Formats: sequence, C-alpha cells, structure tokens
Amino acid sequence: MKNVTISLDDDTYRRARIAAAERDTSLSALVKGYLTQLGAGESNSERLKRQERALRERIAAFRASERISRDKLHDRKA
Repeated sequence: MKNVTISLDDDTYRRARIAAAERDTSLSALVKGYLTQLGAGESNSERLKRQERALRERIAAFRASERISRDKLHDRKA
C-alpha cells in the first residue's frame, strides 16, 4: 500500500474534515474511497482503444469493390 501526501488550504481542509465527520469516517478513508472509485472506471485511453478495436473489426469486413464499381464511382460510361 502506498501513502500519498496532499496539500490543502486551511478552509478546504476544515470543510473536508467536517464532511468526513458527517459521514462518520476519516478524511483518509474519504479520499481513499474517492480515488478507488476514480480508478475503477474505464479510462479515456482504454475507452478509445476499445472503440478502435471494434471499428477495425468492422473495417476488416469492408470491401469497396463489393459496394460500387470504379466506373460508376467516377461517373464513367462503359
């Protein structure tokens, strides 16, 4: 387990201590709970990688020649 040191202005520290006391917990437990919840979700990078994999799977099945002929694409008369 790692320890983290943070710096807060006096007013923020006081309000955070009050919020922790109202929840019948410590400031440390409050911060730990928040950071645990923050780290539990999918990061933006992970989400983008997942979306890219899904898109690449769809693209792999794409064949332009099956969609439209070259002549029709360029409005050429055969």
